[in-house]
Amino acid sequence: MKKLLLVITLFLGLQIMAQTQKPETLVVIHTTMGDITAKLYNDTPLHRDNFIKLVKEGWYEGSPFHRVINQFMIQGGGNADGRPDPGYTVPAEFLLNHYHKKGALSAARMGDQVNPKKASSGSQFYIVQGQIVPPTHLNRFAAQSGIQYTPEQISTYSTLGGTPHLDGGYTVFGEVVDGMDVIDKIAAVQTGKGDMPVVPVTMTIEILE
Repeated sequence: MKKLLLVITLFLGLQIMAQTQKPETLVVIHTTMGDITAKLYNDTPLHRDNFIKLVKEGWYEGSPFHRVINQFMIQGGGNADGRPDPGYTVPAEFLLNHYHKKGALSAARMGDQVNPKKASSGSQFYIVQGQIVPPTHLNRFAAQSGIQYTPEQISTYSTLGGTPHLDGGYTVFGEVVDGMDVIDKIAAVQTGKGDMPVVPVTMTIEILE
């Protein structure tokens, strides 16, 4: 019995090691305003695998960015046929090492009153643009939220920018590695009712094998 438990423990350990050492998946979000390349984190596997599944199924073909707020974020994820999501949610995967710096790829969700577990939408996501956050402001927010930021995170927020008030409330499952200028271009478009771009901005997503 002890040998069996040892074998099972070793097997599980190897599985975890293989998962953490797996190369991060890269995706290219081809938009009508340019390309955005992002990597999907391996330590948020539920969101990573769901995103990859939707891309392979063609869910995001012609999908619009329907909510754009300058100095905050650009959001999309509905199907081109008008469905806002595939009809399911993804359990939250909050990790302190993933935060809402500029370029963070994060899952949108319903509000706390109807979604106390903060489960993510099955397909809706946003990319953070945000703005510069001085250390004094971040420290004030940290005191209110109880989040302890590392020196590196404080530096990133104060130089690159982001939206720290979303930390701990929405799952960050990837980050942009190329195309920050495209985020800025999309964020700057003219919007109308509901923060929807007046001229549609659409996307298709490709997985880089």
